[in-house]
Amino acid sequence: MSYQVLARKWRPKDFKTLIGQEHVLRALINALEKQRLHHAYLFTGTRGVGKTTIARIFAKCLNCESGVTAEPCGQCSACQEIDSGKFVDLIEVDAASRTKVEDTRELLNNVQYVPTCGRFKVYLIDEVHMLSGHSFNALLKTLEEPPPHVKFLLATTTPQKLPVTILSRCLQFNLKHLSLEQITSHLQSVLQQENIPFESNALNQVARAANGSIRDSLSLLDQAIAFTQGNITNTDISAMLGTIEHKHIETLLHALLAKDGKQLLTLSKNLSEQAIDFSNVLEELISALHQIAIAQVIPDYQQTNALPVLELSQNFSKEDIQLYYQIALLGHRDLPLSNNPRSSFEMTCLRMLTFNPAAQSDKPILSRSDTIPQHSILNPQSSPTQPLNIDNWNALLPNLQLSGMTSVLASNCTLKNFDESRIELLLNENHVALLNEKLRERLNYALNQHFNKNIKLIVQTAKKINETPAEQTLKKTSAEHQKAIKTIESDPNVQAMIERFDITLKPDLIKPTKTDKK
Repeated sequence: MSYQVLARKWRPKDFKTLIGQEHVLRALINALEKQRLHHAYLFTGTRGVGKTTIARIFAKCLNCESGVTAEPCGQCSACQEIDSGKFVDLIEVDAASRTKVEDTRELLNNVQYVPTCGRFKVYLIDEVHMLSGHSFNALLKTLEEPPPHVKFLLATTTPQKLPVTILSRCLQFNLKHLSLEQITSHLQSVLQQENIPFESNALNQVARAANGSIRDSLSLLDQAIAFTQGNITNTDISAMLGTIEHKHIETLLHALLAKDGKQLLTLSKNLSEQAIDFSNVLEELISALHQIAIAQVIPDYQQTNALPVLELSQNFSKEDIQLYYQIALLGHRDLPLSNNPRSSFEMTCLRMLTFNPAAQSDKPILSRSDTIPQHSILNPQSSPTQPLNIDNWNALLPNLQLSGMTSVLASNCTLKNFDESRIELLLNENHVALLNEKLRERLNYALNQHFNKNIKLIVQTAKKINETPAEQTLKKTSAEHQKAIKTIESDPNVQAMIERFDITLKPDLIKPTKTDKK
């Protein structure tokens, strides 16, 4: 006898053995018991959550020889033929392979004929969203007013692709993802009945990889049985799925706790040598941080993670966990954009340390608590230890968080004088159009916010002033551009192309790269 895959062998044959979807079953069972049967039902949801299975069970309920019931006998010829896929009055259609309007019309031509052997003629159309627009039009009238002996059961993963006219003529049931606990419990039950030994943590991995799909979990379980030769262990499943072992995540978390960048990079190197997918590493890290965050709020919450979650939750601060979770989430999102997953993973980890408040030791330029010394900056040599000078005006501007024309005004000024409550700026007469009261007030407000005190700002115009931040930036950009031009012009390959093809270089189109800027 040929082997039957677990997903088919353990497919539920009645509503009692169906896993989850209680909200759908309740409505269907009540409708069957009260004999309030609609002519069209639409089952929606992601793959492997039970759409087609529920439709087939419902077809058995309608055609069981014991009568229309929510509990089909399973023994009569109608029930057995539906289970084996041989019931002539259950017409299953794969819309993905029959999208043409001619196929739909051919199908509907037989709607008028009474069932051959059953009580109802049931049309089960899977992936109904794949039908063409003309096919939907052909189906529309029949779907609205079918003969009393016909029931339509539609299934789709993307109901938003169905016309509103179709949706409005159906009772719609949205099937949910199966929870991790539901899938794990079902896998345990299947393996116990199959007499196959297993480790609980291994099944947790399979359930997570199934991502809410009971069919996918059973397919993975088939693969796991073959891979492990009938002894499902956590280590073997990690190797099969390419997932990361908990000891690596624990090491990663302890490195973050110790603010140890060297250990993080060593771990990254080891993971790379083991050819572990860094996307999976970040997924496991995100899951672990989620478990820790829960433990910090609800210490006695039942955890399914094999990590010492409670201990870690006591050592990390709540702020750290929230910060790390957000950074890990963004790092996982951006990972496909990098052509070097390892470096992207390392940058995510280093970002956690960099933006951790406890790990920051560099004092920002002119923090709000700094006081402004009372002397002129026109003679910098008079006070070599002063924190604010002409060069630092350029460094101060990014900290003011300016934007728009306010930023343009500030970058075209130089610092003249300052004391504890007053700052004087000089603006070149060529840019006098930038000077208006509204922009001055915005700049003044930014300075007040930065120094956390009231500062009086005075902006004066002058014919000649020192080099402004804008001029410094322009000078630097020009130098980089000239360097890029020289690099291109001196390149032997470029010279050869110029001589061979009589090419003329356009300096304006040459842009410096990041390498040039270094």
